[in-house]
This record gives sequence, structure tokens and C-alpha cells, in this order.
Amino acid sequence: MKKIVVGITGASGVIYGVRTLEVLSRLGVETHLVISPSAIKNLDIETKYSIADLNIMASRSYDFKDVSESIASGSFHVDGMIVAPCSIKTLSAIANSYNENLLVRAADVTLKERRRLLLIVRETPLHGGHLELMMRVTRMGGVIMPPVPAFYHRPRTVDDIINQTVGKALDLFAIDAKLFNRWGKKTPVKAMNSRKK
Repeated sequence: MKKIVVGITGASGVIYGVRTLEVLSRLGVETHLVISPSAIKNLDIETKYSIADLNIMASRSYDFKDVSESIASGSFHVDGMIVAPCSIKTLSAIANSYNENLLVRAADVTLKERRRLLLIVRETPLHGGHLELMMRVTRMGGVIMPPVPAFYHRPRTVDDIINQTVGKALDLFAIDAKLFNRWGKKTPVKAMNSRKK
């Protein structure tokens, strides 16, 4: 069974992290959730989810400030980590190995153990400092994936756009969640819509 750490930070687009948890839970993937205080605020602002809902979806949840937790150690084996969305503050901390909280420490461990780290950086427009931070993380082995929508799959709803980004992210962990139609495929994919309306 795959094990994925899911980090959710305070950038707009918290639904990307929520949908990632929803899908991984549905697929039976073991998830380890760490969420920042700002992300918890955004849950209330941007969605109808609560932290209790996310804790139910996750296999295990952790205190954002407790760097003594298992995911802070390279000896705790996971297949990788997704930070969705990833704020510029968190990107900067990861790029500089500034391990002041569990989320950044888990990301740093993911890099040092040469595991897959995917950052869904949610900011636009970008200045040179942002791009330099992204390059630094890329050189360290991380993958930067801004949530840029594609339209070849003919999205009809916001959920379709979210699902395509999450599906592409999970592809990088060899998880085919079947969330969107791939290039050249005409058969409709059954929508994975949010459970909370």
C-alpha cells in the first residue's frame, strides 16, 4: 500500500488539498495529513469543509508545530509528499531548509531521502524571487506544479478543473485516479465531485 504525506498550507486553493485527500482515501492510500493554521482558516473561507472532515479522510493527522512526529524522520518510510496548495512562505521555507514546523520538516525529509516531493504552488503573477525559490527546490529534487488548468478534456465545472490538476499530481506518484479524460480519449470520466456542497 502506498503512503503519502499531504501538506495543506494557507494559500488560496485549499480545495486542491481536500480533493487530494478525498481521492487518496477513496483509493485506499494511507495518508498522513499536516495542515497549517492559515489553511484551516481558508477551509472556512473557501469551502464547506471543516478540519474534522479532513481528519476523517486522512489515515492520520498531525500537529503542525510538533516536529517530533514520525513524518519528521527519514526512518519513517513513505512514498512521497504532496503540498497542495503550497504558499510562497512554505516554498521559501522548503527551499531554505527552514524547518520551523512539521510540514516543512516533512518536506525537507522527503527531499533528503530522495523521495518525490510535489509542490502545487498557488501564486500569480510571479516575480524573480518566487522563480528562484522554485528553481532551488527543483535542483534539490522537488517538483513544482502550479495548478494550471488544461482544456483538452473539455471541463464543464470547477470540479472538472480541480480534478484534472489533482489527477496530474497523482500521476507523478504512479496513482491513476481516473479523474479526467487524457489527451485523445473520448470516453467520459465519471466525475469525482466534492462531497460537500
